[in-house]
Amino acid sequence: MDLTNVIAVRADKKVYRDGNLVIKVFDENYSKADILNEALNQAKIEETGLNIPGVVEVTKAEGKWSIISDFIEGKTLDSLMGENPEKMDEYLDLFVNLQLSMHEKKAPNLNKLKDKMHRKISAAAGAGLEATIRYELHMRLDAVPTHTKLCHGDFNPSNIIIKDDGSAYILDWSHATQGNASADAAKTYLIFKIAGKDDIAEKYMNLFCKKSDTAKQYVQNWLPIIAAAQLVKGNPEEKEFLLNWTNVVDYE
Repeated sequence: MDLTNVIAVRADKKVYRDGNLVIKVFDENYSKADILNEALNQAKIEETGLNIPGVVEVTKAEGKWSIISDFIEGKTLDSLMGENPEKMDEYLDLFVNLQLSMHEKKAPNLNKLKDKMHRKISAAAGAGLEATIRYELHMRLDAVPTHTKLCHGDFNPSNIIIKDDGSAYILDWSHATQGNASADAAKTYLIFKIAGKDDIAEKYMNLFCKKSDTAKQYVQNWLPIIAAAQLVKGNPEEKEFLLNWTNVVDYE
């Protein structure tokens, strides 16, 4: 196992390339249960037939838990968007089509999105979300339909690899659940907003709603719930922004 070629660094993990393999090495304090769940999620998604990296092994590297997967050669969609801004509409079209094709899949053994959101809303108390707002969000979540579509939970252009032949692969399934596709779209929208890409966020929202024949208000109804869930990550730079979104009722 070669841990010399670092290809990505995150707050709690490092990612290495070793030939045709990717080795994701987690810090010592990372939850073993979460690591094993991520590998299990990825294995479950493989069974849907989507283009994703296959899980090769879960092991320890230098005493740290690691997930070894297939390496997918190509560029991230995020990189392509930055290199070719004139093609943004074309890339967004591809991005939304890929997300919709994912939502057509079923993975019945995944955790349920609504259950996860209820847990996150409750946990957001530690991030300063008031009890009155938490109650309102729990009620809002209970009121939405229960679906079983495959949801990524962090669907953004940096998690899409485009190979030289044009085929697209979806990475990072640690947040995958089965649930409502509009919740997944709301998370993608917020990711763009948090990154300050307001124009892209609005184009994305309009395109997703048009292609999926979904009322924009239906996706927007999820935004306070998703913002509350994001608060749990404890990123101080995002806190004020997300707290504001949890209080938003009317988006028009």
